[in-house]
Amino acid sequence: MRKFRISFRYQVPICMNWLYPQAPHPMTDAMINEKVLAWAVERAEIPLDVVARKVNVKPERIATWIEGEERPTFRQAQSLSSALHIPFGYLFLKEPPEEKLAIPDLRTVGGDPARKLDLNFRDLLSDVLFKRDWFRDFIQDHAGHELEFVGKYTVNDAVETVAADMRKSLYGEEGPPQSGNWEEHLRMLIDKAEAAGIWVMRNGIVGSNTHRPLSVSQFRGFAISDKVVPLIFINGKDAKAAQIFTFAHELAHIWLGESGVSNVELGDANYGAYQKVERKCNKIAAEFLIPAAGFPAQWRAADSLSDNADRLSRIYKVSRIVIVRRALDLGLIDQASYSRFYATEVARWSDTPASEGGSFHNNLPLRNGLRFTRAVVNQAVSGGLLLRHAASLLNAQPTAILSYHKNGRPAQ
Repeated sequence: MRKFRISFRYQVPICMNWLYPQAPHPMTDAMINEKVLAWAVERAEIPLDVVARKVNVKPERIATWIEGEERPTFRQAQSLSSALHIPFGYLFLKEPPEEKLAIPDLRTVGGDPARKLDLNFRDLLSDVLFKRDWFRDFIQDHAGHELEFVGKYTVNDAVETVAADMRKSLYGEEGPPQSGNWEEHLRMLIDKAEAAGIWVMRNGIVGSNTHRPLSVSQFRGFAISDKVVPLIFINGKDAKAAQIFTFAHELAHIWLGESGVSNVELGDANYGAYQKVERKCNKIAAEFLIPAAGFPAQWRAADSLSDNADRLSRIYKVSRIVIVRRALDLGLIDQASYSRFYATEVARWSDTPASEGGSFHNNLPLRNGLRFTRAVVNQAVSGGLLLRHAASLLNAQPTAILSYHKNGRPAQ
């Protein structure tokens, strides 16, 4: 097996020995680049007074550093890098680094590109790619192979054909197994996807940092369409009722071989999507969850929307909002009726905010994906991976890795 390795996107100084032959005193002025500091503050989208509190200085002092009138001490510069979530060495670069998103940003607002993805998302994506590099090597070293369904279809193929193939790949010929309700159905879908070779992560924070929540207004999910380790990420901060559609949407991305960041808006007439691939994935997701064949016949026009939603959500094992959204798409109800229902559902979600809950041992594989978690833990306890490296891959403490192995789900 290949040895564990860490790669860096940018060549930055890891220490300051290249500037100072001897380790500088913590109170020595750090010759940082004020342009990089200004870039880092803007990038972090953190008010100056908040940055100042974290560095234990007044906001006016931060301003003098940005203007280049004064320099922080090395200790203050280290605090700055921590507060702004950048490597310490960045502050000494000649120019701010160019940050390019590793996957396409497919989000739109009113037909225009959505606002820039925030620092929490960017750090999340970097963390996911860091894990992906290790997992891809691991799978290839253990007789891994390319998955035939990744990129099997294009946006020009029939929605029904793609959705049927997705169901067959996950369920087999016998069809979906029985599940109690739509939440259990979502859990089953994730388990089936993992069994098929799709890596599924669901998290509402950056790594394990509860002080860095993910914003639903920024994104609801993303997909990385890799033939060896295709990946789906679901924003765990989103209402659980909406997560099942996000999952199906990102699953469609895998079948179309299209990576990207999505922000599906169930309340919008067009799902908030204007790009061709996003519109296609929404149609495939709806057909995957609720096939058009047979659904209109089960819709009772004489019943209320709420009654139809309750009854059909038990049949199709999806949330009420997905049922009523499908009725809109198939012309069974009008936009005004749907908008009123959607507003009521959103109010219900607000009363019961999404929460991961559960114990550490349950959340670890939920946040990182079950197969990935098992692979990392097994490698750590067998000596194939240093414990500290396993901890960095799972965003956990080394002792927690051993605790999970002992008390968590049995490793397979």
